[in-house]
Amino acid sequence: MPRSALQLPDTDPTPIFEFFRGSYGSEILTAAIAHFDIFGRLDRMPLSFEALSKALNLEPRPATVLVTALRAMNLLSESNGTLSPTELAREHLVPGGYFDVGHYVGLAAQSPGVKSMVQLLKSNQPLGSDGSGSGTAFIYRDGMESAMEAEQSARHLTLALAGRAKNVAPALAQSALMPEHGHLLDIGGGTGIYSYALLEKHPSLKATIFDRPEVLKVADQMAGDYDMRDRVELVAGDMFTDDFPSNVDAILLSNILHDWDIPECQQLIARCVNALASGGRILIHDVFLNDELDGPLPIALYSAALFSLTEGRAYSAKEYQAWLHDAGLSTEPVVPTGVHCGVLSGTKK
Repeated sequence: MPRSALQLPDTDPTPIFEFFRGSYGSEILTAAIAHFDIFGRLDRMPLSFEALSKALNLEPRPATVLVTALRAMNLLSESNGTLSPTELAREHLVPGGYFDVGHYVGLAAQSPGVKSMVQLLKSNQPLGSDGSGSGTAFIYRDGMESAMEAEQSARHLTLALAGRAKNVAPALAQSALMPEHGHLLDIGGGTGIYSYALLEKHPSLKATIFDRPEVLKVADQMAGDYDMRDRVELVAGDMFTDDFPSNVDAILLSNILHDWDIPECQQLIARCVNALASGGRILIHDVFLNDELDGPLPIALYSAALFSLTEGRAYSAKEYQAWLHDAGLSTEPVVPTGVHCGVLSGTKK
């Protein structure tokens, strides 16, 4: 009997993801104190985000990840365009204060995780991009050495990511506005579980899953498990260079854009708009920072994880909506799904 992609878990796994990502908070905090002296620096002179980035010699992406996390921890505040320590940080993290605990946190300054985070922040490059090891784990584009190109590592990573997808796909299928009849393009679809849930919810819908060849071997196996092979086409390609199917009714970008920096996100959205039929929808299924980029803390820490492993970070709904509007789409509010995710839709006029 085929599996159902619409089966919901009995319990909410969100706390497990929060516990797992908690280590990034320790690394970001220790780096800020022991390697960048952020609290002492801003206590002496509050600075704009741009001025702080320049003083720390950090590019916008790592600076955003760092400052967003510290604001989400209630350690930095922004007022009139300048950043300064909060009362909590001023009392306990500015060097020289009677209640300063910075040296205590700094005991971890030379730990491998903290040293790696500092190097990533300074280089603005993900783990594996320096040519050592098997390459970047979660992303691929032409000219990039990627673990997604080797059968064993691609299978392992794709199935690992499916663990979250199985928990969230049923909620996405219930929340996403989809045409009853039409063609869904799932870009970077991985195992295809999100597509299979949407197809199960909408029996007249068909889908194309677009991903790397080794990943699609897993998607084909999963299509058999969910009895979806007759409704799914698997297309191998590079999302930045290869042609997408044209005149599609909906495009799903589930946990895709957070892998890329802003120019690549805008490029991919433009390519998706070109593939959409009039009235078609782009569905961005992802996590969302606050529009002010000051939390929530679980998303800020996930952003640090994304920063470490990919060329992206977490973005706000405001950022996504601006890119969709620039591409000529109208947008709707985010609808929550699960494990901190939600779906933001943009419609082609």
